[in-house]
Amino acid sequence: MCKRILASQTNTEDGVPFYKIGTIGSTPDAYISKELFDDYKVKYSYPHKGEVMITCAGTVGKCVVYDGEDAYFQDSNIVWIDNPTQNISNGFLFHLLSKVDWRKLNSTTIIRIYNDDLRNLKMSYPQKEEQQKISHLLSLLDERITTQNKIIEDLKKLKSAIIERHYNQTEKQTVFIADLGEPFNVGNLSKDDLSETGNPCIIYGELFTTYGETISQIESHTNKKEGMTLSKKGDLLFPTSTTVDAISLIAPSVINVDGVILGGDMFGIHISTNFNAQYLSYYFNHIAKRQLAKFAKGSTIIHLHYTDIEKARLLLPSLEEQNKMANCLISLDEKIRVEKSYLQLLDKQKAYLLRQMFI
Repeated sequence: MCKRILASQTNTEDGVPFYKIGTIGSTPDAYISKELFDDYKVKYSYPHKGEVMITCAGTVGKCVVYDGEDAYFQDSNIVWIDNPTQNISNGFLFHLLSKVDWRKLNSTTIIRIYNDDLRNLKMSYPQKEEQQKISHLLSLLDERITTQNKIIEDLKKLKSAIIERHYNQTEKQTVFIADLGEPFNVGNLSKDDLSETGNPCIIYGELFTTYGETISQIESHTNKKEGMTLSKKGDLLFPTSTTVDAISLIAPSVINVDGVILGGDMFGIHISTNFNAQYLSYYFNHIAKRQLAKFAKGSTIIHLHYTDIEKARLLLPSLEEQNKMANCLISLDEKIRVEKSYLQLLDKQKAYLLRQMFI
């Protein structure tokens, strides 16, 4: 493992990337100076290009092949396998370790991988020639999955660009949130109230984790119905609390299904026919996030209620322009949905192939 890096030795702007368990394999959010990196790389242990790195805390068992580029890693939370490669190639070892269910290691709530866990891990493996063939096949699949992820991300960027360009170029009129429609509150509903069958429902946390700007298919059910609020097609649903930040709290969804039970920390607006609810969802998620985030209150738990924003002034295109843009974005959303479905198929194919490798 690498030498420990103190928070005071990092910055968020430039230098050598410093990866933590949450950022390894993706974009770094911290950096160290080139001088410190060069000093520590010589004095302390450091991975060789091609060696398999693995996270030992947090999301345990995430594997990354070190690419040889200048980077530093979070001491005991990220380790690498000093594999002599006589019996198992690093490429094949990466795929073997990626399929281990590390949750079976500990009986405690907090799972951690220790050095002895790695040393005592028993693995079966084929001859080197077969390893190379399997690794090559899985690497090709990984490359395709990476490409598919990029396709999806590029479509999302295109979507945001289209929304912003249309908004900047079209004529707008001033309205207040109170003009959009009739606000309503919802009842109490938590994860404990969910069931395998029953009435379709949405709890507020799903506005962050399950749904995006549009809700067309309901994932959860509950047997709790008495005194609960039911959706109307075209309602706009706003989460009212988060522990992340004010910007992420501005994540409303338009629900295109009638009669869904709504519950938890959210409020809704029955959108007037003078506005396109679908467009408003796109507008709030892409254009007005920062504007509305200013009305959020709190530090540890951040809240935003209808009364906080009802007098907020908005600049909106005409209903005709809202309808045009909503139809365009709905088509783009469908394209993104198709690409995500294909990504799921690729992931399933990889999971199937990995299951054929025995440990």
